[in-house]
Amino acid sequence: MKILVLNCGSSSIKYQLFDMTTGADVIAKGIIERVGLENAELKHEATGKEKHKSIHVVPDHTIGIDLILKTLMDPVLGVIKDKYEIKAVGHRVVHGGETFSGSVMITKAVVDKMEECVDLAPLHNPANLKGIYAMQKLLPEVPQCGTFDTAFHQTMPEHTYLYALPYELYEKYKIRRYGFHGASHKFVSMQAAEILGKKYEDINIITCHLGNGASIAAVKKGKSYDTSMGLTPVEGLIMGTRCGDLDLGAFMYIIDKEKLDMNGASNLINKKSGVLGISGVSSDMRDIEDASWNKGNKRATLALDMYFYRVKKYIGAYAAAMGGVDAIVFTGGIGENGPETREAICSGLEFMGVEFNPQANDKLRGKVADISKPESRVKVLVIPTNEELVIAQDTMAIINS
Repeated sequence: MKILVLNCGSSSIKYQLFDMTTGADVIAKGIIERVGLENAELKHEATGKEKHKSIHVVPDHTIGIDLILKTLMDPVLGVIKDKYEIKAVGHRVVHGGETFSGSVMITKAVVDKMEECVDLAPLHNPANLKGIYAMQKLLPEVPQCGTFDTAFHQTMPEHTYLYALPYELYEKYKIRRYGFHGASHKFVSMQAAEILGKKYEDINIITCHLGNGASIAAVKKGKSYDTSMGLTPVEGLIMGTRCGDLDLGAFMYIIDKEKLDMNGASNLINKKSGVLGISGVSSDMRDIEDASWNKGNKRATLALDMYFYRVKKYIGAYAAAMGGVDAIVFTGGIGENGPETREAICSGLEFMGVEFNPQANDKLRGKVADISKPESRVKVLVIPTNEELVIAQDTMAIINS
């Protein structure tokens, strides 16, 4: 069975084509960037074929996905002869509200519920829906499934997901913590249990998904117990351009002093803050590390110190909340490829049983590894995430059932 996994952003379409016949082999993958512009770029690679880049006019997601299908069927670049070799399509959907606690077959009723969640994720859900609408036009007879970033965190107890606001606001608008990166937290926490040779439901794991967007989850006995992102992806850790935790009084003060409207306020905390706002250099950690370590930029150093501190603080809090932790997992672009970041975060955690192994960590990028010493009571693991695989596996399970 061949399953196409789509991750549609507002101006991008990521894709992977899986052959699930003998496991979960990725036979093609790629991305279209700058959707909506005349110079959209397709980057495509397939098993046994040379990597390919090309420029196209891609005014919308339907034309973009049609281009992906034609590329997958191309005699030179492709890996299939007919688009109906694709037996199912799995979509990443950011926000499922309280409605979806797992992956589902996409029906009209499901789409209606997803549209109701647009207000909760105005930057993400509309783009995810565009991918679904496009596939309904291009492959109308092929079943589609949705995997929600928020679904994994639906196991959180009420006392961890509610905000201390008037309860009526939760009843009226479902204002609460939802959390994101659910497929990633689920995948790496299950992998961690397997690596440790322990039952998933018997151990406590802290998963650190560190990328341009970043979140931490406390996975207690196989279930999400708490997570750093909230109603939206702004809360929690310091990120590339998002501020993370912020005193709302300070936010209101800034809005008043700077005379910001809603768009201006949203841009401030979503696009102008984080390590970009502190360093004034970049939202990319590699640029900030270069500015700090090689150029002596004090604001870049401050941004790194703040970033490391916030992650470390959440790890300590979640270890306390769960009554102990068996493993800490690093994943995501920074978590998988930032040995200096991992070492800075784990430094000082000896009190809670972490014995970090600098030699195992040194220059480690993008590989599964145990970077703690053999005697460490709390294991520290690096596990590359694979959200697309989770979506493909969930889609296959739904189709088969």
